[in-house]
Amino acid sequence: MGGISLCYANLNKIDLANTYLAGIDLHGADLSGANLTNANLQGANLRGADLQGADLAGANLHAANLNYADLRGANLSGADVRGADFRVAKLSGANFCGVDLQGVDLEDVDLSEVEKI
Repeated sequence: MGGISLCYANLNKIDLANTYLAGIDLHGADLSGANLTNANLQGANLRGADLQGADLAGANLHAANLNYADLRGANLSGADVRGADFRVAKLSGANFCGVDLQGVDLEDVDLSEVEKI
């Protein structure tokens, strides 16, 4: 799906579980409340995307761009975030249970309100 652009698309509460979305451009998209469990978002551009309350459990976010993304209340348990860029992302209430954050760029991210790491 590389090369597809859904910038600023309204995809809130969409069910994309187990979907191959590697390399997709979702810059600024509204994915709040979306079901992205086990989705392959490797290398996806999610810069500035609204992922509030989204379920990303088990998702592949390897090398994804999540700069300025809003992940408040999102479930990222068991997600693969190796090499992902979370700079300036909003993470309060997010669930990172079972997630290896080694090598993840968390510059200017407040982790004090993250629910589980």
